[in-house]
Amino acid sequence: MAYFWRIRHSHQKDSSGGKIPPMQCVGRTPNSGSELVLSEDEKSDNEDKEETELGVMEDQRSIILHLISQLKLGMDLTKVVLPTFILEKRSLLEMYADFMAHPDLLLAITAGATPEERVICFVEYYLTAFHEGRKGALAKKPYNPIIGETFHCSWEVPKDKVKPKRTAPHSPAGCHEHPMADDPSKSYKLRFVAEQVSHHPPISCFYCECKEKRLCVNTHVWTKSKFMGMSVGVSMIGEGVLRLLEHEEEYVFTLPSAYARSILTIPWVELGGKVSINCAKTGYSATVIFHTKPFYGGKVHRVTAEVKHNPTNTIVCKAHGEWNGTLEFTYSNGETKVIDTTTLPVYPKKIRPLEKQGPMESRNLWREVTRYLRLGDIDAATEQKRHLEEKQRVEERKRENLRTPWKPKYFIQEGDGWVYVNPLWKAH
Repeated sequence: MAYFWRIRHSHQKDSSGGKIPPMQCVGRTPNSGSELVLSEDEKSDNEDKEETELGVMEDQRSIILHLISQLKLGMDLTKVVLPTFILEKRSLLEMYADFMAHPDLLLAITAGATPEERVICFVEYYLTAFHEGRKGALAKKPYNPIIGETFHCSWEVPKDKVKPKRTAPHSPAGCHEHPMADDPSKSYKLRFVAEQVSHHPPISCFYCECKEKRLCVNTHVWTKSKFMGMSVGVSMIGEGVLRLLEHEEEYVFTLPSAYARSILTIPWVELGGKVSINCAKTGYSATVIFHTKPFYGGKVHRVTAEVKHNPTNTIVCKAHGEWNGTLEFTYSNGETKVIDTTTLPVYPKKIRPLEKQGPMESRNLWREVTRYLRLGDIDAATEQKRHLEEKQRVEERKRENLRTPWKPKYFIQEGDGWVYVNPLWKAH
């Protein structure tokens, strides 16, 4: 996972909010859920996301050493400009979409016959979601989204692949296939939109839904990072809510912290901290602990989880393993199941080609930075990135002078959180 490098942070409150102005949402009609773009223009994404797994080169190490010399332990990394050679060639908004690479597991939650089975299915999905968002072991930094930046995509999931995973067989080892549906009528459509709604603090929102399964997820997150010597640590602040409308259940969940280790040699990523999943209606909750590696010995990427029925104080499921490897689940009836995250089928995103994307859509917005990074021209990539960020600063100063708050397209502020403008639970 790469969100540890997301370093822009401020304690200022964002004043965004309000209804979206007319005509700002492309292709959107009243009560149309997330019909945000023309889906017939979407094509399967075959862009290679593997990052070159090289250590830090000598000239790059000197740049990082110079940067470190200016930092203090525990320092908030608000104003620090990181070198361009650590960029990952995708926006943070797209990285959130990549966590949805197993949509069959997400949609299978609604097929659970009981509240117990559904919360366990969600925990299984949650634990398998992180590994696919991190391509390769090397720690790199996704682009910091520009305010107003959006990312749209969808997935088509064959209906015969969506089953309660407690009983459904998994793909054979090494299969890591890319399932595709020949007939759209035999598939579920899962739509996704993300938007950067605030610059100070840097708040990202994403929403996804499957109308047919009456399931949606609404999430808002922002980051708080600090310097830890040879590591960078990032806390993910905010929460997500999974809604199963058929069962009238809401599952509120939080996200783990992330750490970039060994930043002077071969940087690598680990997750850490305790996260929670709670369903107030059913009384079920889960605690998930991402264990950081001890200084001496010990395994990396360990995770443990416990699912409890709070009214009876009964533990109904335990899990342990590695979030990017093998996970073992033990149920209250004594049954066990093993999930190997490396062999789960990956569903490619469907995304419109660049020429059909708007100017503020992630891949189009960052296309020149990405192009120069692929060419290995770090100076040109740095200049393109500087141009985008300077334009953002100029526009921000204009809004401050005019005292005009930024109004996002797809999300509105409700209390301390952000909610998609036309969510499935409000559509009729």
